Amino acid sequence: MVLTLEALRERAIALHRTGRFVEAERDYADVLRQNPADFDVLHRLGVIAHQTGRHERAVELIHRAIALQATAAAYVTLGSALMALRRCAQALANYDAALALQPQLAIAMSCSAAALRELGRPQEALVRADAAISLQPTVEAYCHRGASLSDMGRFADAVVSFDQALALQPHCVEAHNYRGMALLQLQRPSEALAAFDLALSQRPQSAELLNNRGNVLRHLRRFAEALDSYERAIALQPGFAAAYNNRGLALQGLHRYREAAGSYERAIALQPDFAAAYNNLGTAQCELGQPAAALASCERALQLQPGMPGVYGNLGNVLRDLQRPEEALAQYDLALLEAPRRAENHCHRGNALFDLGLLAAAVASYERAIELSPQLALAHFNKGMCLLLSGQFAQGLPAYEWRRKLADAPRPPTSAPDWLGEVELAGKTLLVYADQALGDTIQFCRYVKLAEERGARVTLAVQPQLRELLTQLSSTARIVALGDEPGGFDYRCALVSLPLAFSTTLASIPAAVPYLRADALRAERWHQRIGSAGLKVGIAWQGSRNRIDIGRSVPPEMFARLAAIPGVRLISLQRDDAPDLPVQVLGNDFDTGPQAFLDSAAVMSHLDLVITCDTALAHLAGALGRPTWVALKYVPDWRWLLERADSPWYPSMRLFRQSRRGNWDGVFASIHEELARFVPASRPEPPR
Repeated sequence: MVLTLEALRERAIALHRTGRFVEAERDYADVLRQNPADFDVLHRLGVIAHQTGRHERAVELIHRAIALQATAAAYVTLGSALMALRRCAQALANYDAALALQPQLAIAMSCSAAALRELGRPQEALVRADAAISLQPTVEAYCHRGASLSDMGRFADAVVSFDQALALQPHCVEAHNYRGMALLQLQRPSEALAAFDLALSQRPQSAELLNNRGNVLRHLRRFAEALDSYERAIALQPGFAAAYNNRGLALQGLHRYREAAGSYERAIALQPDFAAAYNNLGTAQCELGQPAAALASCERALQLQPGMPGVYGNLGNVLRDLQRPEEALAQYDLALLEAPRRAENHCHRGNALFDLGLLAAAVASYERAIELSPQLALAHFNKGMCLLLSGQFAQGLPAYEWRRKLADAPRPPTSAPDWLGEVELAGKTLLVYADQALGDTIQFCRYVKLAEERGARVTLAVQPQLRELLTQLSSTARIVALGDEPGGFDYRCALVSLPLAFSTTLASIPAAVPYLRADALRAERWHQRIGSAGLKVGIAWQGSRNRIDIGRSVPPEMFARLAAIPGVRLISLQRDDAPDLPVQVLGNDFDTGPQAFLDSAAVMSHLDLVITCDTALAHLAGALGRPTWVALKYVPDWRWLLERADSPWYPSMRLFRQSRRGNWDGVFASIHEELARFVPASRPEPPR
């Protein structure tokens, strides 16, 4: 049966209304072949093209329709297609054309608010949204109003608008999504997460919602869940550059820096002008010990987005890692100009001042950070290190306790109450657990004896590789590996909190050495291998290869002139490849196996002297009571204090300090001079 033109037209409209776009489009095309000047059909064909994602085709069709008849509805449809193509200025012009024809058209007013938002004109967008609501209070108009308020930083008002939208349509995905973003800005992350979960229940395959949900989980420090959310978003939308960038942030939260860097690099590959991804890549490269690459990444971020928030602070961190603290300080000052009330900026500035040796100024910066953010653990902790380095233990040790509130602080291995010296220990069980690095464990394990003297039954939980070494510490304390602690303790105490618990001052440091000893059989085996010839000097030039080690390690060639002193015999205490030096290497079996430093302790027991940079080996030599010389950077770790050549922690130790940053030549000139004197002094006089 052949339909009349009008019947064909009516069928096409009916098919269109029921969502049967392919059939409707076919019928519209048949009508148009018979009547090319049918404005309504051209317009409807444009609407279908827009609805099916063919926005360029929609623009072409609606332009043809408007050429026949300029109506407000056609201008609105054209504006919507142009918005989908991100041609927001053109879209706004068409919405304005619609309003010129029909000033009270609520949908044109509402859509123009969206265009103004995208053009960065939120105040004008708010005026349009309010006007749309006064004409016809729709979900879309309330959403545009809320989004405009969010753009203006009025997040509480925005939430009210989104609630009004949801009162009209409780399952509106857009309203829940926008509301979640505003709640996150209001530091109400649990409510934000609930909003995104509600949106996802309606639209579970939305990459945007999964990405936003990941942002909330990351804010809640639930990094593994955030990572899963980002990866689901990427699976749905493989070209989602923002999700790759956010995935990198979640990986950084999990300390998986190499994977984080790869995620940022993927975001940049997808979006080459992604300034934030370059900035974040710089932070990951810093953590990976790649400061030169990090500097290039941060500088690229600034090129792409001059004045980008947060990048000056990151540049400062990179320059600190490059041992350029004056330049770092300048970057932190720029960060403070940008955000003078951001506590982290004051904390970072304090770090640069610390590197410059300006401790009083550093403390002032940390105190300003604390004033702005009283719970900023890093500022308290860094202030504590400044005070301890200055010898102010009474003030420094309590501030140093804030390390336990840092994001990466280890969890206590038991739920027993903390002990910090307030109650008597007689007859009580005390778990002392290592909470810092290997060198810290060796330095502070001495306090176990003080706890035992108070009558405590002590279990010391240490890094597994130190367990056997520390069995020599006490015949009554139980030494276990972290993770192997028995339950049922009366109290617990972090190992590095014991100086505070015992009210340690410079005068009361427990410095009876040796408090560790080498295994006798192992020591005898190494004595046979090393022999007795010459003045036996053990050397170590490299500490842990991480950011903490920056500036501590010594170029190996500094030891070359020491080897030239007659009678001196250098013996490497490191398992690294030996530098191009006349140094005895102890072989592939030196300190192998799961237990650390057992061979080092045995070898040290037969050395005449240990010369080392600031590393765990320095603490081992000091704990063994061996003559030890430590080469220190200009501003050293707090335990070495300032200026003095001795250490109250280790009576057998001498300290050689840089007189200016990075100057190892001066340090080793002094060591050479002293060693030349040490050789004859150490040789026994011949019998008479």
